[in-house]
Amino acid sequence: MSIAAAVTPHCRRPFLFTATRAITRITNSRTMSSSTTTSQMERYAFLAELGISQTIPQKGVCDGHTWYGSGPQHQQINPATGEVIGTVQFGTSKDYHKAVSAMLAIKDKWALTPAPIRGEVVRQIGQRLREKQQALGALVSAEMGKILAEGVGEVQEAIDICDFAVGLSRSLNGSVIPSERPGHFMMERYNPLHGCVGIVSAFNFPCAVYFWNVAISLICGNVNLWKPAETTSLVAVALVKVIQDVLKEGGHDPAIATLVCGTGKEVGEVLVQDQRIELVSFTGSTAVGRHVNQVVAGRFGKALLELGGNNGMIIDKDADLDLAVRATLFGAVGTAGQRCTSLRRLFVHEAVYEEVVGRVGRAYASVKIGDPLDRGTLCGPVHTAAAVEKFLSTVAEAKKEGGRVLVGGKVWEGKGLLKGGNFVEPTVIEMPASASVLEEEAFIPVMYVVKIASLEEGIRMNNEVKQGLSSALFTSSPSSVFEWTGPGGSDCGIVNVNIGTSGAEIGGAFGGNKETGWGRESGSDAWKQYMRRSTCTINHSKELPLAQGIEFGGNGTGEGKIMD
Repeated sequence: MSIAAAVTPHCRRPFLFTATRAITRITNSRTMSSSTTTSQMERYAFLAELGISQTIPQKGVCDGHTWYGSGPQHQQINPATGEVIGTVQFGTSKDYHKAVSAMLAIKDKWALTPAPIRGEVVRQIGQRLREKQQALGALVSAEMGKILAEGVGEVQEAIDICDFAVGLSRSLNGSVIPSERPGHFMMERYNPLHGCVGIVSAFNFPCAVYFWNVAISLICGNVNLWKPAETTSLVAVALVKVIQDVLKEGGHDPAIATLVCGTGKEVGEVLVQDQRIELVSFTGSTAVGRHVNQVVAGRFGKALLELGGNNGMIIDKDADLDLAVRATLFGAVGTAGQRCTSLRRLFVHEAVYEEVVGRVGRAYASVKIGDPLDRGTLCGPVHTAAAVEKFLSTVAEAKKEGGRVLVGGKVWEGKGLLKGGNFVEPTVIEMPASASVLEEEAFIPVMYVVKIASLEEGIRMNNEVKQGLSSALFTSSPSSVFEWTGPGGSDCGIVNVNIGTSGAEIGGAFGGNKETGWGRESGSDAWKQYMRRSTCTINHSKELPLAQGIEFGGNGTGEGKIMD
């Protein structure tokens, strides 16, 4: 499968159930008639604050100096209403090469800029995000479909990673290694990559995933090109406008952060095959990620992959059920089940199974489905009409394999402005442990619940799938905690205890194992992937001894004097 196929997404931060100015502004505007152009202009008034026009197409390519685009115009749709909220003119392969040329022209200068100065630039970018957080969050919500609290929270995550990167810019530390040879000094150094960094992101986190990459890559001294998801291109344009303004005001060449909106076939495939893109960070489906990995490895580039999840959670017999049910609800329903860390498979010990299923059902009944820009909504739409069809086919397949729908299972019919939205009911399906549907991630708000007899059975079922992103165990047993997090426990990249599968913090390295791709982004030492690692040995003596005491000619003293 080529990169032209649709990519699927990512994960992260929990709901922020707080009222904001943007919520108030948008909620008030929703009381107006939706049948007029004036009403729509008012509903999306926040776009003006971001320099985005609702009527004039936005150029989707920025090489740091000019905005342009010679490809087709792409309408950006609000998945809750079906409204066109803006238009972006995509780039072509020719536009892409122009942007790369602009990056290459400034690459060496940026690489030689001291890392703390690079960090100060990222600090200023984070500050500008703070100033525009409400408007940016509203745009994320409108274009992607997640509720406004999550949209604003996603921008907060971008701010947080900028803060993290600022501190990191003063601690890109190598190491000093004792040398076995007299008069020699050994060290490890990390330098910027020789090539460029290409960032290909997915629709579900159109802001945060980009900043996990670009904030860290910038302080590491790299130049970066972003190819965002086609359906969230307005968010990309707005974010790059913010970055460009900061760079220009600070006297830095803005070509260090370029943008090419476009299709996978026209832009993405060219990026992946481009020898000048030394590191490709790809977030999306396992199928497309496999293709990206093969192509990049074939040219000996570096691929950083964040792919599918199919995440599992175990509720053991000694779990705090109040915590477990709350974590289940957010994990499965948050972002309408479209996080890479969304909860797909819930394994419940038989001793508490009936109580947990009953509590989960009541919790689901309290979820309000509706306009993600309204304050009371907890579940917005799925991103596309195709996702609605996937939902229906998944529920049908689960029933064929013996599944019993406990909650949901149907399309949710919106009224008024929401009549054209992509809504489905968050769904819980009781499944037999042998069902093959458990092995597939559908990326919709469908959670399977399976009864287990022991923790060991739960661990085995958690690990049986091909993906390995996020996992969670609810227990009050210390021994179970260490079994779960130890060598025989969860095989995922994220292994939680008494907290759900979603909502990771930026300080830890984020990523998964197996078909999730083995990539790590964001915190911890993920920065090392954006740099070129060198082991350096410096001889400050007048002798030339070889390692391991090898003699290669000479006088037999081990000095290694090479014979003529």
